[in-house]
Amino acid sequence: CPPRTSTTRMTTRPSTMRIETIKPSQRKKGRILVILEDETILRVTEDVVLRFGLVKGMDIDDDTRQEVERAAGAASARASAARMVGRRALSREELQRKLIQKGASEEDASDAADWLEDIGAIDDAGYAAMLARHYGERGYGPGRVREELRRRGIDRELWEDALAELPEPEEAIAAFLQRKAGDLSDCREVKRLTDALLRRGFQWGDICNALRRFD
Repeated sequence: CPPRTSTTRMTTRPSTMRIETIKPSQRKKGRILVILEDETILRVTEDVVLRFGLVKGMDIDDDTRQEVERAAGAASARASAARMVGRRALSREELQRKLIQKGASEEDASDAADWLEDIGAIDDAGYAAMLARHYGERGYGPGRVREELRRRGIDRELWEDALAELPEPEEAIAAFLQRKAGDLSDCREVKRLTDALLRRGFQWGDICNALRRFD
């Protein structure tokens, strides 16, 4: 039998790095720069600094550093999400898509969306109803509203309640004809109006009924 050889397992301890400086960013409000001795810069928030007790001269190992970076990513995504919905209403999917485009991970984007849903800052059902009212007031029909709801990532389960916010199609079409109709004895005028109403998201049957009544 060949002689046994002993194998010594090498245990690698996490490397540590000293924090050289902690200072606020001059370029972005609310951001704190944690500069390590190898000149690596961790961009965090004040909340992350307090949570991990980061101070100048402190040594942090690789595991702690990774945790700090993950926490910083989540905090940054939440801050960006709050600014976005503060400027205008967004659906959950729109918000997540924008956060990922700005560099957030899918996990951080989802976490930020969950947080805003929990505090009521995003509400897809309310947003869908608002969109339907907005386009209804501008004279658009159900087809156009469905397209907007789909484009903005609203769940189909919420569409029916949102569409209930629209005026009756024939009423909306009649209002459009009052503003736009010319000589309805001219087939070209009828075609022009019909094409315009189809583009606005109304159905052929509703358009024909409204045209007959208007005529």
